[in-house]
Amino acid sequence: MDPSSYRPAPGQIPTSPGVYRFSDEHGRVVYVGKAKNLRARLSSYFQDLANLHPRTQTMVTTAASVDWTVVGTEVEALQLEYSWIKEFDPRFNVKYRDDKSYPSLAVTLNEEFPRAQVMRGPHRKGVRYFGPYGHAWAIRETLDLLLRVFPVRTCSAGVFKNAKQVGRPCLLGYIGKCSAPCTGRISAEDHRMLAEDFCDFMAGRSGPYIKRLEREMKLAAQEMEYEKAGRLRDDITALTRALEKNAIVFGDGTDADVIALAEDELEVAVQIFHVRGGRVRGQRGWVTERVEDVDSGDLVEHFLQQLYGEQRGEAVPREVLVPALPDDVDALSTWLCGLRGARVELRVPQRGDKKSLQETVQRNAAQALNLHKLRRAGDLTARSLALQQLAEALELDSAPLRIECYDISHLQGTEVVASMVVFEDGLPRKSEYRRFAIKTFEGQDDPRAMHEVLSRRFRRYRADAARDAATDAATADPQPGDDVFENTGPIDPETGKPKRFAYPPQLVVVDGGQPQVAAAVRALEEAGVVDVAVCGLAKRLEEVWVPGEDDPVVLPRSSGEALLMLQRLRDEAHRFAITYHRSKRSKAMTASALDDVPGLGATRRKAVLAHFGSLKRLRAATVEQITQVPGIGRSTAESIAAALAARAPGTPAVNTATGEIMEEGDPSNGGSSPTDPPPTDQSPTDPPSGGIPDSAISDPNPPDGRSQDDSDEEAVPVVPPRQETAGGSVELAQP
Repeated sequence: MDPSSYRPAPGQIPTSPGVYRFSDEHGRVVYVGKAKNLRARLSSYFQDLANLHPRTQTMVTTAASVDWTVVGTEVEALQLEYSWIKEFDPRFNVKYRDDKSYPSLAVTLNEEFPRAQVMRGPHRKGVRYFGPYGHAWAIRETLDLLLRVFPVRTCSAGVFKNAKQVGRPCLLGYIGKCSAPCTGRISAEDHRMLAEDFCDFMAGRSGPYIKRLEREMKLAAQEMEYEKAGRLRDDITALTRALEKNAIVFGDGTDADVIALAEDELEVAVQIFHVRGGRVRGQRGWVTERVEDVDSGDLVEHFLQQLYGEQRGEAVPREVLVPALPDDVDALSTWLCGLRGARVELRVPQRGDKKSLQETVQRNAAQALNLHKLRRAGDLTARSLALQQLAEALELDSAPLRIECYDISHLQGTEVVASMVVFEDGLPRKSEYRRFAIKTFEGQDDPRAMHEVLSRRFRRYRADAARDAATDAATADPQPGDDVFENTGPIDPETGKPKRFAYPPQLVVVDGGQPQVAAAVRALEEAGVVDVAVCGLAKRLEEVWVPGEDDPVVLPRSSGEALLMLQRLRDEAHRFAITYHRSKRSKAMTASALDDVPGLGATRRKAVLAHFGSLKRLRAATVEQITQVPGIGRSTAESIAAALAARAPGTPAVNTATGEIMEEGDPSNGGSSPTDPPPTDQSPTDPPSGGIPDSAISDPNPPDGRSQDDSDEEAVPVVPPRQETAGGSVELAQP
């Protein structure tokens, strides 16, 4: 789009500091930035395209609108920019991705008995972290050495609870590497002091502790307590060996993060060494695509935002050594000081040990960038080539930047579900994954299920587009007495996030051959969608089927990147569908007749069943007898009686070993669940075959943790365990 078509009038843009964002024609935010002077910064984007950097040209021609928010200070602009980047994930902003997942040594000080363990992922509140480390085995070696001196708990909650019940510690408790708080050998207060000493040692305050042990060892030797002196000597040796694993780089006990960059025209690699107490405690690395025209100082600013945005307190060090300073270094320093709650020095080292260490970090960054270039999966050139090859093989007008792939999963026609996965620019966009439960029919019919799913998806998209168009018309020519609503496009005005089916794809990929492709094309034609290409990927020979062709398209070996991308799409859709199918099947197997009773939660449901002993006795009880259960009022008792009366009892189970008829619901007889209903040809909640309710469209992460599709489903009989596969094929499990 021509940037001049959405350029604001010069007098509309303020000269105050603020944050701005560019959005595309669908309302999706594609770039977020901040400026000391909004008018000066935004005007630079609307000059002659020939004078702009190629990446900036791509951004401004992709965008269709720009808006801004004025803030009071540059620090507020920095905070708002970070929040918007985290919320909208703009495609033209620099995003740092770990080249691998780094483990840390964590101490759970938020528990009654703190536990030392290896942890990955985001930091949790109340947990003290040390690292990260390059390898998990390095943490375990260090922890094994320190447990001799600091025998803190390392077992899981399940092991701890079991040992507490039996009154016997685990093996570590017997060999002196755990103080065994589970059996009461040490009080909670003493164990917490032990964990805090461990944290102090790991934080770099090791000198005073080792000197204290040396004094105790000498005193024990003078008093001829040689066994005690020997143990203290071994403890000192263990601590010294643990310290030797971290090289001393600064003799003054400096706490600093040393950062370096290695960059080329397409990508940037960042390495960071975490120095605590003068020792290198951890190392991390990121590689990002250079999707915007920024210099080294701006790259450092973006990196520090993403590195420290969620950190507080001591997680932000006293000193941050960077290769270049951003333009608004004062605002960035103020922001870091606010996160730490104390002074933070942000500077470029000029000489001495700190300069030497940064050169070492820079060499690591250069090596990481070279290794990353050899990895095809994360290579921007490889993804671009794959999209271009796919466009040529399918005879598309342009490369498909957004691809949606659909897959069907079921077990002999039961619990039929479907998945939709989304790839943008050749990468998964998991926030837009969707899942569906098939409700218009039961049985094994993959093309029919595919037709239903695509009909629901594109009917929802067309309905939203028509609603927005009607809103635009009403806003442009309002009539007296009409309510005027703002057209928010694909953005939900309540959450500020994209609507569930807001963006159309350029290509739809279905898992299957000609039947599935024909069903998909029919669904798109019925929805009035004519600008979306369709293809299918069959598993047998990895054949690509296109509409209207009797023979599949065989991608040549020269198009290997395109075939690899299609396989990644298909495998991801398969995984997502299988996961949803398993969750629905497990839920159906454990369903109860009391699940749908309003006002009856899990705790009171267990209390009712425990009071009567079985569902059969509960069904025979009167309302007055049910009210005798603690916590059950008369209205709830009437609801329970009505729910049980509406469902006929199932066929009695028979013990095949003895021929005995097992009492329904008695857990001691090992019988099947008494609440499984008899098989039915159609669920009583299924809608007529001609209508598909929009409410059946399911989101992968609904607020209440339940899929909208299975909120009103009946349980199905338990089936023998089989090996489920996506795409409708079923393979019996081997005995």
